[in-house]
Amino acid sequence: MKSAGSPHFQAQKKEDDQRFIRFQTILKNFRIIFRSAQAHSRWVEKESGLSAAQLWMMWELFNEPGLTVSGLARVLSIHQSTCSNMLDKIQKKDLVYRERSSRDQRVVRLYLTEKGTNLLAKAPRPAQGALTDVLLRLPDEVLLELESGLNQFVDALKVVDEKAGMLPIGEYKEDKNTDKLTQQNK
Repeated sequence: MKSAGSPHFQAQKKEDDQRFIRFQTILKNFRIIFRSAQAHSRWVEKESGLSAAQLWMMWELFNEPGLTVSGLARVLSIHQSTCSNMLDKIQKKDLVYRERSSRDQRVVRLYLTEKGTNLLAKAPRPAQGALTDVLLRLPDEVLLELESGLNQFVDALKVVDEKAGMLPIGEYKEDKNTDKLTQQNK
């Protein structure tokens, strides 16, 4: 990979260098994506009192009452412990409840409370968040190209936190003491 100080970027004026122009366009698009996700999350929290990820969680429980924690985590593409921590927060707000199966006490099913259902009736959309909504609407061929390119991008990163892929955007912050991503206590 060539860096900005490499001969490739110095061979001609940067404004005429197609690779540099492409680099700038991609960087700007990443900024737009991240800032759009942040703005959507702030708007959702202001409108509903929940993070975008918590609201998506509630929509999934509305669409499929009785999901287990592991099933919900799978649908949201997050780690099971992250899912459980998020559930604890919305359960404290009396928006969801857990019910043990009468046949197998180890199985816990998740349901919205009446208060949770009422909140969803007024909640902002798209239900699954702005990024997920866009990804779901893209054609398969675009998703394949995006997946391939992003896989190469992540593989080229020098520092990769694999756990970050299982945490919702906006639900974690960097812990300066440990240089690891940790759950944010809201």
